Amino acid sequence: MDGSHDKLPLSRAERHPEKAHRADNPIRRKPDWIRVRAPNSPEYAETKRLMREYGLTTVCEEAACPNIGECWKQKHATFMIMGEVCTRACAFCNVATGKPGALNPHEPANIAEAVGKLGLGHVVVTSVDRDDLDDGGAGHFAEVIAALHKSAPTTTVEILTPDFMRKEGAIATVVAARPDVFNHNLETVPRLYPTIRPGARYFTSLRLLARVKEIDASMFTKSGLMVGLGETREEILQVMDDLRAADVDFLTVGQYLQPTPKHAPIDRFWTPAEFEELARLARAKGFLMVSASPLTRSSYHAGDDFARLRTARSERLAIRPRV
Repeated sequence: MDGSHDKLPLSRAERHPEKAHRADNPIRRKPDWIRVRAPNSPEYAETKRLMREYGLTTVCEEAACPNIGECWKQKHATFMIMGEVCTRACAFCNVATGKPGALNPHEPANIAEAVGKLGLGHVVVTSVDRDDLDDGGAGHFAEVIAALHKSAPTTTVEILTPDFMRKEGAIATVVAARPDVFNHNLETVPRLYPTIRPGARYFTSLRLLARVKEIDASMFTKSGLMVGLGETREEILQVMDDLRAADVDFLTVGQYLQPTPKHAPIDRFWTPAEFEELARLARAKGFLMVSASPLTRSSYHAGDDFARLRTARSERLAIRPRV
């Protein structure tokens, strides 16, 4: 183990220097259906202690996830590898932006050991964008997956990767490491990319998901969207069609929540009934699994959802007519 016991919180200016010059966007009051309790369980405290002991970063903390109290109470955490500083500056994201440090060579082993301590049956691993690395961090992802397979062979591994833009061979490197689920989030509709994901390209992300299936058709793929940024219902339905054309298996849809006044404003709060309709339409389009609710996030209930995903594929294969 090579960890750090203390992690000092970054100020808003340190976390988002690229947003400091922007005018404040007032944060809207959340509707009743989106309120969550503050985390205070013993299990939450123990999970937090373990992360500090091993010097690990979680997207749960860095992205200010509203589900952290519920997930950590159940000892479910999403590990964020390759540091806590991202080379991108997305308008929705609370992860710090700046110049990242060197990769920690002990990180794969530390994550594997922490997963063992937590007794996880399913683990989710994501990362910051590392445009500064020749392979975008693909090799480090592969090392983490390999360490998990070696130390916890019965634990299923779900990854949530960056887009690996202009990183030749990166996708193949990660697929070859054999994660059980390969997730990459489109996040929003193509029209909003210039303002919400200025460092990304919609069709680069879509192509990544299609490429995973081309390399290994048996690998589960997953993608997620946020609503409440100004998209239309019709645009969301078109993105669903694009994802099905890329043979994506699992779609998540959740409400965007504005982290600070410097982030993109909330256009509106979608109602639970609207999320139910999106889920119904997505299932009709052929996704094996759909999770759509105001508090849905990429890794929310990921372990239970993965079990259902495998069952759904088995059932679909069972009813296919034989040629």
